[in-house]
Amino acid sequence: MLVELAIHNLAVIRETRMAFGPGLNALTGETGAGKSMVIDALSAVLGARTSAEIVRTGANGAWVEAVFDISRAAARERILAALAEAGIEQDPDEPLILSRDINVAGRSTARIANRTVTAGVLARIGELLVDIHGQSDHLSLLRPSVQLDLIDHFAGTEAMREELASALDEWNRLRTRIHDFDEEQRRAAQRIDLLRFQSEELAAANVQLGEDEALQQERARLANAERLLHAAADAQTALAGDPTAPDSAGAIDLLRAAGRLIGDIAAVDSSFEPVLTRTNDAVFALEDVAAEVRDYAEKVELDPRRLETVEERLDLLRRLKRKYGPTLAEVLAYADEGGTELAQLESAEHDIDALRAEEEERRLRLGEAAAELSAARRAAAQQLAREVERSIHELNMGHAVFEVRFDTQLDDEGVSLLGSERVAIDHTGIDRVVFYLATNRGEELRPLARIASGGETARLMLALKSILSTADETPVLVFDEVDVGVGGRSGQVVGEKLWDLTARHQAIVISHLPQIAAFADHHVTLIKEEEGDRTVTTAREVAGDARVDEVAAMLDGLPITPQSRASAVALLERAASWKVARRRGATEVG
Repeated sequence: MLVELAIHNLAVIRETRMAFGPGLNALTGETGAGKSMVIDALSAVLGARTSAEIVRTGANGAWVEAVFDISRAAARERILAALAEAGIEQDPDEPLILSRDINVAGRSTARIANRTVTAGVLARIGELLVDIHGQSDHLSLLRPSVQLDLIDHFAGTEAMREELASALDEWNRLRTRIHDFDEEQRRAAQRIDLLRFQSEELAAANVQLGEDEALQQERARLANAERLLHAAADAQTALAGDPTAPDSAGAIDLLRAAGRLIGDIAAVDSSFEPVLTRTNDAVFALEDVAAEVRDYAEKVELDPRRLETVEERLDLLRRLKRKYGPTLAEVLAYADEGGTELAQLESAEHDIDALRAEEEERRLRLGEAAAELSAARRAAAQQLAREVERSIHELNMGHAVFEVRFDTQLDDEGVSLLGSERVAIDHTGIDRVVFYLATNRGEELRPLARIASGGETARLMLALKSILSTADETPVLVFDEVDVGVGGRSGQVVGEKLWDLTARHQAIVISHLPQIAAFADHHVTLIKEEEGDRTVTTAREVAGDARVDEVAAMLDGLPITPQSRASAVALLERAASWKVARRRGATEVG
């Protein structure tokens, strides 16, 4: 429970501390005393957005501190787990302290257990500790999304809803995969076409490694054939002499003659025989050279057509190297890689039909889960409607008729339901829920958002909260303006409903109605005083005669009269008697 709330320099509150106890806590005070500032302070220390506007005029900053006892909270383990996740160790038997500093520039500092945290962390912990119901929360009841949340809370279908949301995510991922696969198939088809063209082009070219170098040499010979023939003929003449001139001697003849002379020397001087050997070797070498020159001359052709063919082939190879690689080796490597990739793409077994079959199966299962969730909601909605009608009757809203209406929306991309068309689905399911209300029996049922007044929505929210309280583990419930539009006749029943919540929660109510304040187990009043030229508000716990005087002032204003005091005593005694009877009845039932 909330044990204490300390406020410093917040609007009209200069500095005050207010203590709260178990059960129902009433916070009262005259208009303008700062009751709404208490809600603002509590919201701030629970992580709500703040601004410099709430800082008291003339002050450099404001701060709020809230002390909680979580030792017996139903949500204790969840609270401790959330604290541990935020890196905060908390002894459950020790007070849990939350604080918020707001400076005049609007910047704030949040702390939990004296450790600085972000406002987001403060808000996550805060929502596990306190549930504040203000005027805006009453209005939130008019939103269909909130109404659906209330149905799930009452039906206990939150787990089913989470499972459906998870299945929906899986289905959507599969649909995305199929869509991506279709895109991949289109890109693969384009790639296959390109690879096939390239493969056919390279296969037709029949490129051979080193072919370009051989062709370049052949082109050089063909382009210079006449010159080569003349050079070969002259070399032949120089080596073997001119065959048309009988007296012409070539290098071979001259070398042979020299060899004979050297032989004469070697015959006399055997030491010269190596020279003779080398000379004879030279003759043999020149004869080989002459034979090769002769053979070369016979191969040299004057063939313009062959030259043209070689030029065309070299041009083709140049184009292939520009496209596939700077060398023929890289062209051939590209051909091998392209062939491998083409084979893989053509032989890949992407069973899109299997994926689509799985997607359709998941769609059917999702539809079944959504139908099951919807059926559970509809059954619970009937029970909720009966309990709401009973509760709002107790809250003096007459014989109002309450109904929960369900609807679905057709969607070709949605889920399939048995015997029906496809319907839209989101993470909440297929249901679109609207609360309908007729404030008097016999009137036409209309959407709650169109007919309910502020007081009616406040009481309806209280009715729903009392019905749902057994499933709500939030330890502290705060009600602001729950008595909007509520008269004295209904105040008694509203007080009873609020006190009933204290069987599982600590409840704090800010109220102007003495009938509600009379049910409080702890009563705090805000007192507005003038100090010099400034208004100062302080909080004071009232009990005994002081509480009687406060209730009397709420009943009939100031000054307090014997009659108003007697009425206050009667009101307090009636509330006390009702609580005793209620406790006795609960004990007997237990």
